[in-house]
Amino acid sequence: MDQREEQEFAEYFVARREAVRRTAYLLCGDWHRADDFAQTAFVALHRRWRKVRDKGALDAYVRRSLVRAVIDESRRPWRRERFVDELPERPNGDGEVGDAVATRAALLDGLKLVPPRQRAVLVLRFLEGLDVAGTAEALKCSEGTVKSQTSRGLAALREALGSALDDLRPAS
Repeated sequence: MDQREEQEFAEYFVARREAVRRTAYLLCGDWHRADDFAQTAFVALHRRWRKVRDKGALDAYVRRSLVRAVIDESRRPWRRERFVDELPERPNGDGEVGDAVATRAALLDGLKLVPPRQRAVLVLRFLEGLDVAGTAEALKCSEGTVKSQTSRGLAALREALGSALDDLRPAS
């Protein structure tokens, strides 16, 4: 790459690294592995930087690389169990308290129990804000697959959360 392309990549990396790292954490539940997955996604992008024609699609390319890396790694036999001791920091320092912290902790604990592909769909749909078509494109699958994985993932998350979900709902 020439100097200008390196500068463009560096600017994109600086602008997006924390968001990609947080997404990776939501997908895998471990900050150290999230760093590795984010690095893997950015290395893949760097290798293909010259070939990327639509710079508006960079986020989609990095997201797809990230999700694929997490799913591929989850299939390895030594990655069957995952343990996390800390919660992710808030990027804007809002200062979560009380119910918000309990809700977030319960959600993260529940996501760790959802199968990797379903977790990827839930994170992309509900935490990254992608629609069905965008999620299907990121995962390179059909929209029907996204819908079924969303349904199954939500059911698995409800089961994982159990009564904790009922305790977190406001009284009617």
